[in-house]
Amino acid sequence: MNEHREKYELEEKPTPFLNAWYQWRWPAVFVTLAVLAVMVTHSTIEGNWQKLFESPRNVQTFFRESLWPPDWSVLEPQAYPVCEEPKLLEFTCSTAWIGVLETLKIAFIATVFGMFISYPIALLAAENLSPAWISYPARTFLAAFRSLPSILWALLFVIMVGLGPMAGIMAMTIYTVGYLGKLQYEAIEGVAKPQLDASRAMGHGWLERSFGVILPESANNLISQAIFMFEYNFRHGTVIGIVGAGGIGYYINLYLDFLQYDKVFAYVIVIFIVVLILDFVSKVTRSLFKDDMTKKMHPFWTVLLPSSWVQRFDEE
Repeated sequence: MNEHREKYELEEKPTPFLNAWYQWRWPAVFVTLAVLAVMVTHSTIEGNWQKLFESPRNVQTFFRESLWPPDWSVLEPQAYPVCEEPKLLEFTCSTAWIGVLETLKIAFIATVFGMFISYPIALLAAENLSPAWISYPARTFLAAFRSLPSILWALLFVIMVGLGPMAGIMAMTIYTVGYLGKLQYEAIEGVAKPQLDASRAMGHGWLERSFGVILPESANNLISQAIFMFEYNFRHGTVIGIVGAGGIGYYINLYLDFLQYDKVFAYVIVIFIVVLILDFVSKVTRSLFKDDMTKKMHPFWTVLLPSSWVQRFDEE
C-alpha cells in the first residue's frame, strides 16, 4: 500500500516546466500582450514614431499659446437677455452655468426614464428568470440600443425633433436603456440561486419573483449602477451638444468654431469641477443604501484618499 502511495505522489509531483509555467504565466501573458500592442501600433503608424516623440512639445506649445490662461468670461452674465439676478448671483446668467445646468437636467431625465424602461427588459434578459427564447431576443434588443454611441443617437434625434435639449434627452435615454439594461441583467443573474428556488417552491409567479425577490436582493447594485449612469450621462452629455442636442457642449462647439480655445479650456475646468462634486455626492448617496447602516460616515475629505487609507478610520 505504501509503495502505491509513494508512486502516486511521485506521479503527481509537478514537473519543472509546470513549476515555471505557474510561476511566470501571468508575467508572460502581460509581456506578450505588450509586445503585440507595440507591433500592432508600429504597423498602424507605419513606423513613424517621430510624431509620438514630438507630441509633448506640440502639446506644450498649444497649451502655452492657446489654452493658458483660461478665459473666465464664460462665467460672466450674458449681454442678452439682460440678467435680472442680484450681483452675487449674476454667474447664474452665464453660459457656463446655463450649459452645465441644462446638461445636468438632460442627464437626470435620461437616467430616470432609462432606468424605468431598462429594468423590465433586463428581467426578460436574465437567464435565471427567463427561458432562452425570451432572454436572447431581449439581450439583442438592449445590444441594439447601445450599439451606436449617444452622439449618433443625438444626431438622429436632432434630425427628427430639431435642435435643443429634447433631442439630447431622447438620445441619452435610448443609450441608457441599452447600457444600463446590460448592467442590470448581469446584477440580476448574480442573485443567489437558493432564494429563487425557495420562491419557486412557494409557488410564486414570474412577476412575484421579479419584484418580490430579485428587486430587494439586487437593489444595492441597481442603485449603484443608476448613480454611475447619471455620472456617465453628464460626462457624455457634454459631447452631444456638439451636434445641437443641448447642454454645455453647444457652447464648447461654438467657441471651437471660432478657435477660442482659452474659453473652451475654462469650460473644461468647470466640467471637471462638477464631475468631482458629482463623484462625492454619488459616494455619499451609495453609502445610504448599504446594508450596514451602523458603519460610521467618513469625513468628506476622505473622498480624495486611497481606499486603503480610509479603512483605517473603520479600525480606529
